[in-house]
Amino acid sequence: MMKTLTILTFLAAFPAGMALADDDDCFVPMADWQPREAVAALAAKNGWSVRRIKIDDGCYEIDGRDAAGRRIEVTVQPATLQVLQIEYEDHEEDGIRKGGKVKSHD
Repeated sequence: MMKTLTILTFLAAFPAGMALADDDDCFVPMADWQPREAVAALAAKNGWSVRRIKIDDGCYEIDGRDAAGRRIEVTVQPATLQVLQIEYEDHEEDGIRKGGKVKSHD
């Protein structure tokens, strides 16, 4: 019983969003989002070929290849189209491993 009260007290002290928030999440109302066409234009401007544009954790995510042909996963803020993270996926004999992550906080 004491353990349950302790957990409930902890949860009451922090709003649910704060307890589960992730730095890579985007919290933007859908009304403020740029259209997918704008995300595709951003990719073209950077020389990226797009395999798929999806939504993940409230952010746009571009799966594709960079100008050098490397597989990339790019996280984009949906209202400003700021690139939040670029993840390079390197191939190895045992499968795909996540390569150099680049985070931008401009």
